[in-house]
Amino acid sequence: MKIEKNQAQANGRDIGISTKQSIEICNFIKKKETSKAKSLLEGVIKLKTAVPYNRFKRDIPHRKGMASGRYPSKAAQEFLRLVNLAESNAKEKGLDSEKLFIRYAIANKGASSRHAGRFRGLKRKRTHISIILEEKQKRSEKKAEKPKGTEAKKIDLGKLKIKEKKND
Repeated sequence: MKIEKNQAQANGRDIGISTKQSIEICNFIKKKETSKAKSLLEGVIKLKTAVPYNRFKRDIPHRKGMASGRYPSKAAQEFLRLVNLAESNAKEKGLDSEKLFIRYAIANKGASSRHAGRFRGLKRKRTHISIILEEKQKRSEKKAEKPKGTEAKKIDLGKLKIKEKKND
């Protein structure tokens, strides 16, 4: 994915957390401001805020104020670390930290580790996480940045001649 000048990115490779939990956390924090996302993740770590499970919700009990949900605190700690890292990358680029929001939060399955017969107790969870932050812009700034060729052409219907078929 190409990063634009008003975006900042942080990646985590082969993190030892569940991919399913990571997907649910991505859906939970996506399109939120970074300050709001950090406070939500801190609430998950302290077991105060539950992450709603929408996709992988089989045999998961209901939580207060929502449907099914859980408290994946270890995964939330990794996400909090990555959001802080992406925010510091944005500051290095010169972006305003007050206007940042999470544009993309993507979790993918990582490489599976091999194990021998006597080492079955090792955890083999591996997840790749990519977080992209973007700076909010005013609507007038967005219109000014549009290239000229992207505007739709207006057609005058009075000048068009419509041919009619004659039925014989």
